[in-house]
Amino acid sequence: MKVLYDHQIFSLEKYGGISRYFYELISEYEHIEDIEATTSLLVSNNHYLSDRKYVQHMNLFPSKEFRGKHRLLSPINKINSIQKIKMKNYNVFHPTYYDPYFLKYLGNMPFVLTVYDMIHEKFSEMISKNDRTSHNKKILAEKASKIIAISESTKNDLIEIFNIEAEKIDVVYLSSSMKINNDFEMKINLPSKYILFVGRRTGYKNFSTFIKAVSRILNEEADLLIVCVGAGKFTSDEIHLFNQLNIKDKILQFDLDDESLSQFYKNALMFVFPSLYEGFGIPILESFACGCPLVCSNTSSLPEVAGNGAQYFDPSSEKSIFDAINKVFNDKEFRKILIKSGTQRLKYFSWRQTAIKTQKIYESVVK
Repeated sequence: MKVLYDHQIFSLEKYGGISRYFYELISEYEHIEDIEATTSLLVSNNHYLSDRKYVQHMNLFPSKEFRGKHRLLSPINKINSIQKIKMKNYNVFHPTYYDPYFLKYLGNMPFVLTVYDMIHEKFSEMISKNDRTSHNKKILAEKASKIIAISESTKNDLIEIFNIEAEKIDVVYLSSSMKINNDFEMKINLPSKYILFVGRRTGYKNFSTFIKAVSRILNEEADLLIVCVGAGKFTSDEIHLFNQLNIKDKILQFDLDDESLSQFYKNALMFVFPSLYEGFGIPILESFACGCPLVCSNTSSLPEVAGNGAQYFDPSSEKSIFDAINKVFNDKEFRKILIKSGTQRLKYFSWRQTAIKTQKIYESVVK
């Protein structure tokens, strides 16, 4: 069986959970019989494709040769994708995002769509009116031969919001690629006592509510810090909030590679994940993989993924967030229990299982 992935997410993301997902699928299929995964990608600055052997294997131009020209990647790749789709030298097509450009070239070939979340639909007030992601997603969901949802929560949202029949949707969990490298030498001095926050800080990520909730502990504990990883430097609005709460000097921000991030997970007092909604929540598994106690929201897919490996809170309540963080902060033995539970929970997830279950879905749509 031959599966063709297109260029979309590798043109859009340098880092990110979706491009990591497809990178891991392609990598796993190199070691599984009876399936061959190819991509119509031609040029990319995606971090996961930066390994020279992988770039050569996929017949890609390495990203450094296109430095400063990344705005050209998507049009070049789209042209190549259309050509590859027209050739029909594959059994199943799997687009990596929601642009429906390929429909008029696909003919009767089956395609499988992965739906990662329903954020654009549930938080439409936070999305630009010019954003056509939800519109395109609905078109593809209706026309797909099969849909992969990355959690039962996302599947239920698809059924409720798009009125997709349940039989058309299969749930396939993601995994984590995070590992601890004990020989890795950090170039950044880790704080001695900190709470970790990872990822974007806007909208449904609920960062400001988390900061308001944790500010009381920060003001009581002189040596406690918050470390934020990713999403760039703090905005003027964020700094204004920190000043209002008198915690400006107690919050740090870093942009890190995975090896450095794993060390930040490993040495944190806890990782707090206060999102109002997630389609899956890969950072949950990252924290488990690094032995970091998890404190997270009790909404959407998060309890489904974290199981008994987390201390939960209501993300809409500052008091609930404070109480959960305070409990974990003040109880060393409970932190050990959370780490042990998270380590056990992690065993339910692997990229190999993701690939095998996805392969079965491909086989089901081939006539």
